[in-house]
Amino acid sequence: MKREMLYFGSFNPIHKGHIALAEYVLDRGLCDEVALIVSPQSPYKQEEALAPELDRFEMAEIACAASKYPERIKPSIVEMLLPKPSYTIDTLRYLQENCGAEMEFSILMGSDQIARLDGWKEYDRILEYPVYVYPRRGGESVSGFEGRITLLDEAPLLDIASTGIRDRITRGEDVSAMLAPKVLEYIRKKGLWSPATRIAVLTTQLAAHPDDIELLLERGKLHYRLSEWGPALNDFNAVLRIDANHVEARQFAQMVQEIFEFRYKDIYNP
Repeated sequence: MKREMLYFGSFNPIHKGHIALAEYVLDRGLCDEVALIVSPQSPYKQEEALAPELDRFEMAEIACAASKYPERIKPSIVEMLLPKPSYTIDTLRYLQENCGAEMEFSILMGSDQIARLDGWKEYDRILEYPVYVYPRRGGESVSGFEGRITLLDEAPLLDIASTGIRDRITRGEDVSAMLAPKVLEYIRKKGLWSPATRIAVLTTQLAAHPDDIELLLERGKLHYRLSEWGPALNDFNAVLRIDANHVEARQFAQMVQEIFEFRYKDIYNP
């Protein structure tokens, strides 16, 4: 029987921390293979910045191929083929019915996930499988499942999070230390999480919710970052029409006005 460890996640994007954990459990002999189960959408987390599932799967393929064990760490599309939303117990049941004769399954999850496990669908059935839990920096302490899970206290604790990577990409900051080079190349080629891509998403959301202050403010700040002064000012003024006392929008609007005034004097009053 092949021992297959299932590592569930959105991998949005996959980073060096994910691969380091997969390599660690193999180094420890806890399994024969690691399957990264790329989730289309978690029913427990709404992710506005979720990249298309095939993009996330392709990035996972690239990262796994660059790992220390390219033949033993691979992504899986199983949850993309099952009904949505994706519940872990449903995926486990499907895999057990279709591959259980050849494989013994275990599960790898973070301490932040185990802390909320009792809210998952049929969580008691999930705990019938061996569950290995790795620490997350700043994560919640693990309690309540003593004797039913195995803590990986010596697992690598890298200060990397997909959320922070996405935010850095949107701000135009360097993330090369956190991603495999070809994953970063893929992100740049596809324009994933770039300011322009995020603006397009926000514009679609604002079409349905034109008075959403948070969406307007975020889009305005992205326009500001791209030196798109006119669209930026339009968004900040839209916020002020809804809430005339919004401090941040007023500050940004004033800065844009000062930029316009400086440029006007520079061009017409040398």
